Amino acid sequence: MTASLVIVAVGALVAGSAGLVGSFLVLRRMTMLGDAISHAVLPGIALGFLFTGSRAAPIMVLGAALFGLLTTWLVQALQRAGVQEDAGMGVTFTALFALGVVLISAFAGRVHLDLEHVLYGEIAFAPWDLWLVGDVSLGPRALWTMGAIFVLDLVAVLLFFKELKICAFDPETASAQGINVTAFHYLLMTLVSITTVGAFDAVGAILVVAMLVLPGATAYLLTDRLSVMLALAVGIGVLASVLGYLLARATDTPVAGAMAVAGGAVFAVTFVIRLLRQRRRRA
Repeated sequence: MTASLVIVAVGALVAGSAGLVGSFLVLRRMTMLGDAISHAVLPGIALGFLFTGSRAAPIMVLGAALFGLLTTWLVQALQRAGVQEDAGMGVTFTALFALGVVLISAFAGRVHLDLEHVLYGEIAFAPWDLWLVGDVSLGPRALWTMGAIFVLDLVAVLLFFKELKICAFDPETASAQGINVTAFHYLLMTLVSITTVGAFDAVGAILVVAMLVLPGATAYLLTDRLSVMLALAVGIGVLASVLGYLLARATDTPVAGAMAVAGGAVFAVTFVIRLLRQRRRRA
């Protein structure tokens, strides 16, 4: 597989994985919580690096998932205590993100991690960051990581599609039917956390937010069926990765940023087309 194909494939897996879980965040009007989680998992990643010295260690994913769940719990706890939801998100993610920055700054020499890598990532290096088992190379590590996370997200959505759907549209009815709404809420937050930490190497903390929002938000404009929306979100993520890579090559700009820009452009075009169609119908 050529370097170009690896870069596009990694971008597609990141956007597809984020699109699956991000679609539920869009439906539940919780996209800003996804933003908060994507920043707040940084301390878990930093601690995982600190204790293991490896970016591939499972403890890194575990640490990030725990901090993602901690973020969700803190936001809800503050809301129950009378703090507005948006304020609770702001307080929580800024405090935890700042803690992660301090940890990385203090121990960067031991964990081989820098803030520029965390914030922006560099997908262009993915083809040469190989997964080595002894002296055997299994290929680009990002492909294995994001491939596994995409499969995890897909399996979880397929297994619990009905529960996630009803919890997203009508949590009161879900609770009345005996569905544990809280459990599925934390399942979704766990998937968001794992997807976020997996995408750190490719797109960094800032750009992963775009991947969590844009594919799902664009798909939401195109259909009223959840199953179709999820499929469209994955497809739009793949399209954004391809267009973003071509844009990056043409303009000599960072690939991950160009993919996010391409995703925004696809959303803008979709929104304009939808708006024009609505005006024609009214006329």
